[in-house]
Amino acid sequence: MPNWFQLYGERMMVANATGCSSVWAGSAPSIPYTKNHRGHGPAWANSLFEDNAEFGLGMHLAVKQLRNQLALHIEKAVKLPFGDELRQACEDWLIHKENKEGTRARADKLIAALEKVKGQDALLDTIYTNRDFLVKRSQWIFGGDGWAYDIGFGGLDHVLASGEDVNILVFDTEVYSNTGGQSSKATPTAAIAKFAASGKKTKKKDLGMIAMSYGYVYVAQIAMGADKNQTLKAIREAEAYPGPSLIIAYAPCINHGIQLGMGFSQLETQRAVDSGYWAMYRYNPQLKESGKTPFILDSKEPSMNFQEFLMGEVRYASLIKQFPEAAAALFEKTELDAKERLRNYQTLAAIKE
Repeated sequence: MPNWFQLYGERMMVANATGCSSVWAGSAPSIPYTKNHRGHGPAWANSLFEDNAEFGLGMHLAVKQLRNQLALHIEKAVKLPFGDELRQACEDWLIHKENKEGTRARADKLIAALEKVKGQDALLDTIYTNRDFLVKRSQWIFGGDGWAYDIGFGGLDHVLASGEDVNILVFDTEVYSNTGGQSSKATPTAAIAKFAASGKKTKKKDLGMIAMSYGYVYVAQIAMGADKNQTLKAIREAEAYPGPSLIIAYAPCINHGIQLGMGFSQLETQRAVDSGYWAMYRYNPQLKESGKTPFILDSKEPSMNFQEFLMGEVRYASLIKQFPEAAAALFEKTELDAKERLRNYQTLAAIKE
């Protein structure tokens, strides 16, 4: 999580779906959020499974409306006879209102100019009162796969389709982690989970491909343990993209029964990528404008045996002990599913615009 806070923490707003992420992110006194030397830090709020995406969109739209109202005031302030410093600061802010780079510096410049004329004009005082909204916010929506793939999918789809400048981060544990390990639409074939005690029979839903079908949504799949640079690049690109973005992060979970132990979760993430179980990619619609292929596959060809990866986790290995006759067929199916996904990604990466 430090990547987000170090890059955008002083202007972040976070809507967090109920689940594991809201437990470790919102349980006092130990939380991952902090503030800088000026007291600026993320604004965080928790919502339910079923409406977290809409909740986050509402946060964004509320701030957007307030900033638009502020812009109308500043347009009038430009014409007031209070000197060049204030006028130039107002004009600079209006020109770069939606520009994320340098937003804090422009806000500070305008605030400093307003402080020099406090109490001399009601309109300027109103702008100063709402000075917190001079900074362009970075809106994020956090949640797990139970929320994003299942219960909150309708809302997530609505937010992606809105075209608004919001960023969605999905912690994909491939199971309902916080409520006891139930199977979700992110659970792959053959994995054992509650409501899939004999191994899940259907393949994992490809949320990224669904989002890409809109054509104007930034989409990335990341795996920090496999490639930290790709993770950071995806975060930067998603936040810079002037529209909806979706990042799906592979998240090893205690429900996986990792035989190496949860202390090796980053290594397990690398094993997932090396085996071809999980693929890393970035889909940036802006690349189409320059004639480039928008889909970039960051994963290499698998270098690890797929079945070896499966046997390193109890959710798969236990299938052999409990249902030996079905295990072989389900393992073969989940490997074929993974290979098919990878082939589809390779095809997208090879398409020339």
